[in-house]
Amino acid sequence: MTLDELKAVAAEVSLPSYAAKQMADWLYKKKVTAIADMTNIALAKRSLLEERYEIGAVPPVENMRSVDGTVKYLYPAGPGNFVESVYIPTEERATLCVSSQVGCKMNCLFCMTGKQGFRKNLSANEILNQIQSLPEADELTNVVFMGMGEPLDNTDELFKVLEILTAPYGYAWSPKRITVSTIGAKGLKRFLDESDCHLAISLHSPFPEERQLLMPVEKAFPIRDVLDLIRQYDFTHQRRVSFEYIVFKDLNDDVRHAKALIDLLEGIPCRVNLIRFHAIPGVSLKSSALDRMEKFQQVLNAAGIICTIRASRGEDIFAACGMLSTAKQMVIVSDNLVRDGNSSHTK
Repeated sequence: MTLDELKAVAAEVSLPSYAAKQMADWLYKKKVTAIADMTNIALAKRSLLEERYEIGAVPPVENMRSVDGTVKYLYPAGPGNFVESVYIPTEERATLCVSSQVGCKMNCLFCMTGKQGFRKNLSANEILNQIQSLPEADELTNVVFMGMGEPLDNTDELFKVLEILTAPYGYAWSPKRITVSTIGAKGLKRFLDESDCHLAISLHSPFPEERQLLMPVEKAFPIRDVLDLIRQYDFTHQRRVSFEYIVFKDLNDDVRHAKALIDLLEGIPCRVNLIRFHAIPGVSLKSSALDRMEKFQQVLNAAGIICTIRASRGEDIFAACGMLSTAKQMVIVSDNLVRDGNSSHTK
C-alpha cells in the first residue's frame, strides 16, 4: 500500500493519521512479516488490523542457482500461478529482474512467457513481494522490470510499486536505481510524464515488417511512433533510455541492420544493449555468433551510439524468462490430471 492507502487503513480502525507513517516504517524500512510486530501501535488496534489485513510477504517456493552466481526464484501468484524473478550479482552491483504479469499478451516469437498466454496482472503486493521477500534483498542495488509480462500493460499496479520504491516513506531509492522495460505499450506516455526511472525499449529489428514478425505488437504500437514520443522528452541528464536488441543468427545481425538502426535512432541520446538469444522450445531462432555481434557493435560505436554486448547469465538454470514458471505450471497440471484420473478410475 502507498502512504495514502495506509492513511485510509488508519482511519478505518480509528488510528491517527500519523500511524500511516508508522505502518510504512514497519513495512518498508524494518520489513516486518507480521502486523503483531508493529509494536508502537496499540495492541487493540493491531488486533483490528490483523482481523482485516495481512502483510502479504510470501517467500519463494523454489530457486535455481547458476554456476555464475545468478539465482532464479519462483514465487506463487494465486492458485496455480507462478512468476519468476532473477537475482544477478556482479562485482559492481546486485540487480533483480522483476515480473509484472503472469504470462503476457504480447506473444513475442522469442519469448517463453508469451507462450503461456496471459493469465493475470500482478498486484502491487505480488510485484513488491519479489523484492521484499528476496533472500538477498539487503544486497540489492538495482531493480529492472524486465521479467515476465509487459510492465506498462499493468500501469496502475506498477506505479504504486515505483512510488513505494522511491518515496521517502518507502524504500527511498533514487529512480536511477530502477529501469522499466517495455515494448512501447499504451502506458508509455504516462511513464514518461510521471516517472524519472530509466527506460528500456525492446526493439530487436529496425525494419517494421521484420519487427512485426518477431513482435506482433508492432502493428498496434509501431516502433517509429514510440521513438517519436521518446524524442519529446529529455534523456540527457537524470533519466536514461536504452534499447534492447536480441541478436538472432542470419535474421537481424548484419551490417545492413546495424546501419538501419543508426538511422532509426537518430537524435535520441541512448545506448543499445545487444543480447544473446537463449533458445526456447518450439522456436527455430538461433543465437548469433559472437563475431557477428562484435561487428554489429563496432558499426554502432563508430556512429557515436554506445553499444554493449550484454554478458549471458544463468544459461544453466532455464535462462529464458518464463521457462521455470512454465515447467512448474505443467507439473501442477500433470499432478491434477493424475489425481483426476485416479479419481475416475476409483469411481
